Amino acid sequence: MMDKIPLEVRPEGLYCTAGDFFIDAWHSVPRCVVTHGHGDHARWGHQHYIAAEGSLEILKHRLGAHISIQTLKYGQRLKIGECWLSLHPAGHILGSAQVRIETTKGVFVISGDYKRAPDATCEPFEVVECDLFVTESTFALPVYKWEQNAVVAQQIMRWWHDNQQENHPSILFCYALGKAQRIMSLLASYTQQPVYVHGAIFPLAQIYAQQGVTMLPFHTIGDKLKGESFAKELILAPPSAAGSPWLKRFPSFRTAAASGWMQIRGMRRRKGMDHGFVLSDHADWDALIETIAQTKATRVLTTHGNAATLAKYLREEKNLHAQELKGLGAVDEDED
Repeated sequence: MMDKIPLEVRPEGLYCTAGDFFIDAWHSVPRCVVTHGHGDHARWGHQHYIAAEGSLEILKHRLGAHISIQTLKYGQRLKIGECWLSLHPAGHILGSAQVRIETTKGVFVISGDYKRAPDATCEPFEVVECDLFVTESTFALPVYKWEQNAVVAQQIMRWWHDNQQENHPSILFCYALGKAQRIMSLLASYTQQPVYVHGAIFPLAQIYAQQGVTMLPFHTIGDKLKGESFAKELILAPPSAAGSPWLKRFPSFRTAAASGWMQIRGMRRRKGMDHGFVLSDHADWDALIETIAQTKATRVLTTHGNAATLAKYLREEKNLHAQELKGLGAVDEDED
């Protein structure tokens, strides 16, 4: 166990000793607190789940309608064992949460994935003061610095318009949960032209719409009659569809990706895209540093991505007791 804190890394994942539960465990466990619905955090097979109320329908869609799950409103306190547990908005996707654990030894917050950029599709990140903060580090390098939402939305609109002028379908690859809905929300400020979405995106977009999130009108690919042209249309698809036979439906298409990884020169070419838009659902470098300071944590554990780099910076430049929390795996590049 890490000295004097009720957390330890076990083969199943991060474990809270004071409450006898895991957080985002990757192997089957009796009780798991899930920070959000992405596949590297919400895994099938746990006997009982605890999650934020806003993620319920997402988790049931992804893990099965009959899972045993208890949901908490943001800020609601639950006594488990020797600790108090509460969940707080992470600003990552709909229903995403930070995990706050309070014991006689102090307050410990596990961030899960988070972002600080405005996003109308989910609750904004809430700063939770704590003694120890476990932070994600996916984009923890100074090169990662995000543009304002409006700038990226206008870039996408220009690309779509240019393709329309040449009768090219515009296929924008983006993660099916969170990113696709955020893009449809951002573009709703500029147009009401419907978009077409891949089958992996459609049911998740429906969940967002049912929870009152305002987005562009959206249709499935099958809503067009066979033989009808997709020229001039914007089509959202998950990265897994790139290079697949599914693309044969769209002659003369143009492709782009919306991802934080597009910040790196050569990434667009490596992924075989015509264009790239820098849009991430994680915090950039400046937001990570700002958030850590705002928590007032004196001890910081970094995980995922550039964890060692961030920990070193916090020790040398911010005089914090910071170290990499090893053994928790790496982020999936599609979840960006």
